Amino acid sequence: MKKTLAFILKALLGLISVLIIAFVVLKLVYNEDLPQGQSGAQADALAYNILDAINHDAFTQAKEIHWTFRGVNHYEWQLQDNVVEVAWEDYKVTYYTQNRDKSTAYQNAQRLEGKAKEEAITYAVNNFNNDSFWLIAPHKLFDSGTTRSLVRENSKDKLLVQYTSGGSTPGDAYLWEVDENYKPIAFKMWVSILPFDGLEAQWTDWEMTAGGFPLPESQTIWGLEIPISEVEVVR
Repeated sequence: MKKTLAFILKALLGLISVLIIAFVVLKLVYNEDLPQGQSGAQADALAYNILDAINHDAFTQAKEIHWTFRGVNHYEWQLQDNVVEVAWEDYKVTYYTQNRDKSTAYQNAQRLEGKAKEEAITYAVNNFNNDSFWLIAPHKLFDSGTTRSLVRENSKDKLLVQYTSGGSTPGDAYLWEVDENYKPIAFKMWVSILPFDGLEAQWTDWEMTAGGFPLPESQTIWGLEIPISEVEVVR
């Protein structure tokens, strides 16, 4: 028994050592400093070109967007009413994006109050902020609290967008790369929830929606798909 326990302990220590080494290597590889850019008219012009390329005007006129994230969180976003229905497990929250205090929460069709209500609403808000960003991030270039800078990298003009306030993780920054038609193809991230700086996500296979604006069919990091499914736009 003692030999078995000693073997298991050595194996665990070995695994932990490998994980630590892997983390250090990844931290060294993905530890880019946040680039410095030039704010002003040129940066804003690039941002407007991106919005034109993804038909932002049509996006603002959409009635609803439905999608599922990680197969767990289900969303029905009523854009014109600034309301999101968020459902997961046996919970359902109606989140008023412009007036959180109006939001309601239910579990098993029973209305929640007090701490249970606040915890459910907080879950809905934080997950909606994250999960909707992965779906429609390029439409948020001029959100309140954002700054935009033009960055010249690898002979390309890129757009650095920093979120100085709002959302669940203020301070995050994203460096957008676009194709020759200004359609986004990737961004690098400097975000508080990830230990690696400058991690890149690919945005590819843009397809037109029923709302008259395109959304990407695929977003990947290290070849792994961001788990977005059941996307539907209601005009």
